[in-house]
Amino acid sequence: MAWNKKPGMPRITRRVVEVDAAGQVVGRLATKIAMALMGKDVAEYVPHTDMGASVRVSNVEKLVFTGKKMDQKQYFRTSGRPGGLKAVQAKDMMTERPEEVLRHAVKYMLPKNKLQALRLKRLTFVK
Repeated sequence: MAWNKKPGMPRITRRVVEVDAAGQVVGRLATKIAMALMGKDVAEYVPHTDMGASVRVSNVEKLVFTGKKMDQKQYFRTSGRPGGLKAVQAKDMMTERPEEVLRHAVKYMLPKNKLQALRLKRLTFVK
């Protein structure tokens, strides 16, 4: 039985997907971006190969939260030391660094494997 294996890595030509975030809900937009970064929106998707597109997002400061999330949602970070947990509310994060809100949402929608960091590098924000 002959194998149809070809030598070398497959050539990947990356698409550039441009997204306008004005008036869109954070979670709904993050799922679309995560699918494009993984490459699941193309027919030739292979789980172990990074075949996703580069995503450029504009108007991030005009993102929308539904319900009371703007007042109730918190983003946590820690210094790793006892008592080093800090919380920032979503409304404060949206005024200071709105791109971090979307980057955080996309990060946790990507698979937790070695390709996650490489995929996140292809997410860029345009002012």
